[in-house]
Amino acid sequence: MKNIDDAPICQSCSMPMNEQEDFGTNLDGNINEEYCVYCFSAGKFVDPTITKDEMVQQVTEFMIQSEKDEPEKVRLAVDRRIRNLRRWQ
Repeated sequence: MKNIDDAPICQSCSMPMNEQEDFGTNLDGNINEEYCVYCFSAGKFVDPTITKDEMVQQVTEFMIQSEKDEPEKVRLAVDRRIRNLRRWQ
């Protein structure tokens, strides 16, 4: 397993992709190196209509469960990370 700091991150949700099973798949079944399995499968986005703000909310809710920081601080950090990812450009 790679160090989490060295792992590529999903260009939709910012999840580190450490293991092969973390990566999404293209239509032909090959690994997609840009997006995680939760965001991209069989060559398409799992939720193609989700907005950047909705993604920030989902990731924030997930991170609040694992972080011991203030929810607003977590939301701001998530927003900063996600707004620069390829999917949201």
